[in-house]
Amino acid sequence: MKNITAIGIMIIGLLQSSCSEDFLNQSDPTKVGVNLFYKNEAQVKQALNGVYGAVQSLNNNAYIFGEFQTDNTTVDLNPSDRGGAGGWEAFEFSTVNSGNGEIANLWNGYYAALYNTNLTLEKLAEATIDEAPKKEVEGQLKFLRAYMFFNLVQYFGDIVIVTSTFDTPDEAFELVRSPQTEVWAQIEKDLKEAVALLPAKYANAADKGRATKGAALSLLGKSYLINKKYAEAIATLKEVTTLGYALNANYANNFDPSAAKKNGPESIFEIQYQGDNDLGEWSNFEYVFAPRVSKGAVTGYAAGANGGRNAPTNDIMAAYEKGDLRKDISLKPDFTLDGKLYPVPYVSKYNYPHTIVNRTNTNWPILRYADVLLMLAEATNEQTGPTAEALDYVNQIRKRAGLANLTLPGKAEFRTAILKERRLELAFENHRWFDLKRTKTPAEWAAFMNAHGLAERAKPTIDRGAVPFNSTDYVYTENEYFLPIPAPQILINAKLTQNPGY
Repeated sequence: MKNITAIGIMIIGLLQSSCSEDFLNQSDPTKVGVNLFYKNEAQVKQALNGVYGAVQSLNNNAYIFGEFQTDNTTVDLNPSDRGGAGGWEAFEFSTVNSGNGEIANLWNGYYAALYNTNLTLEKLAEATIDEAPKKEVEGQLKFLRAYMFFNLVQYFGDIVIVTSTFDTPDEAFELVRSPQTEVWAQIEKDLKEAVALLPAKYANAADKGRATKGAALSLLGKSYLINKKYAEAIATLKEVTTLGYALNANYANNFDPSAAKKNGPESIFEIQYQGDNDLGEWSNFEYVFAPRVSKGAVTGYAAGANGGRNAPTNDIMAAYEKGDLRKDISLKPDFTLDGKLYPVPYVSKYNYPHTIVNRTNTNWPILRYADVLLMLAEATNEQTGPTAEALDYVNQIRKRAGLANLTLPGKAEFRTAILKERRLELAFENHRWFDLKRTKTPAEWAAFMNAHGLAERAKPTIDRGAVPFNSTDYVYTENEYFLPIPAPQILINAKLTQNPGY
């Protein structure tokens, strides 16, 4: 964002040196200036949709950070194409450095989205809009800003807090990273304000899928849980249980994009996608996760480009209890092509019929009611130890999965059981890395992941062809608890500091 501003000023200067002032003062008839927009409800909501679109883009490859960096998934490696080795593959093999392009894209994408969010909030205050829709838009923007900071602080630790736009480019070069405590305070502030502004449901059916009071409360409760504010987490999450959410009777319905099931009773907040058209809002996770050489055996379209990414590991496939109904919905251990069985696992929970190759309708769940119940169980256990009420939250989810109830265990055993339940219930929904970090110290996390790395090196989930492991593959250190600040950002702004160890 900062370098784009600087480059823009340089370009204007060059134009002024060779063009007349009258020419420069001409308005582009195809564009609306920022000061002429944001004037009415339609324009403000159009800007709001743009922020949702930016958040959608941020989610398109979030699995790289939320799943690849854990014991949940691995990669169907292509021995003849090592183009991703220095980019997205580095997150699987723990070889990320500050020059990684995915890191730069992550940082730039979030801060560009934050700029648009802040600009829309500022212009909203000046817009001629009725009070009710103005409050709804403000609440949604503050929820989305909190959601972006929520992810950034867990990705990078100390980050730059930006809650307004700048009058001059020079201000951007004065930015410094704020301590995590200040970031979390900003997240809590935005979410509390969003709770007060947002409705439990929208009157207009076309607004289904937008952030609601339940979404703000759920994310606020999760923020409290991460910061070990267990009493606040319990009180906040219990408010969510009064808003009419319920577990779907069938686990698969959470991911079914058909009109009757999309954004169903368990959905609290999802990234919205719409496929089967040329509008550019489709998802393609089914193709990204399909085994590399599966052609149309998994997606139904041989013409699709299959990524072989985010493949379930041996470890998670073995973690399911016998009879767990979620396993067959969430993953498949192999596929058959031309009569031959290929033992290559893949994520299947986002695989549903669609009419245009690469353009699926499947949403990505961010907050589900099952997540809320498991957070309530965890917060209660940490606050008071295992209780019958906390156990019931977990057993509701296990019952849907076709599993027997847990009996009341000790506090440590219940903590382990809840984390396992979260892993399987929320598998491949980008929760695992944050869950591991929340429940382990940096040293514990590194030891845990090194044990996983040793197992994966000894018996890779998917055959690697002739590609050997490097000596640095699957070697984790405590500093990798956070991602590095992108090297280009530190070059642009010397006042930014690098995370230790990078």
